[in-house]
Amino acid sequence: MSTATHTEHAEHTHEHGTGCGHVSVPHTDHVDYVHDGHLHRDHDGHTDECEPAAHTVHENHSHRHDVGCGHVAVPHGDHVDYIHDGHRHAGHDGHWDDH
Repeated sequence: MSTATHTEHAEHTHEHGTGCGHVSVPHTDHVDYVHDGHLHRDHDGHTDECEPAAHTVHENHSHRHDVGCGHVAVPHGDHVDYIHDGHRHAGHDGHWDDH
């Protein structure tokens, strides 16, 4: 999990997986699930918060994400990310970040 922090989501009893009712998001070598405005991943018998540990600009990204742009919108904390080419894009200071 080199691109995200390893923070266990304590007392998380819901099991994420196909058909669990949460949006699934491909993330490097695993799948995250959007739950209560943040991302969860199953890890070694428990659930972790899966948040980026670094700020990574998506270079040369000319597409403007917004409502109706054709990409899945994922509520994430105080903003909305968009699933694009197998990863999440988040608007940040006039550019798009990869999550």
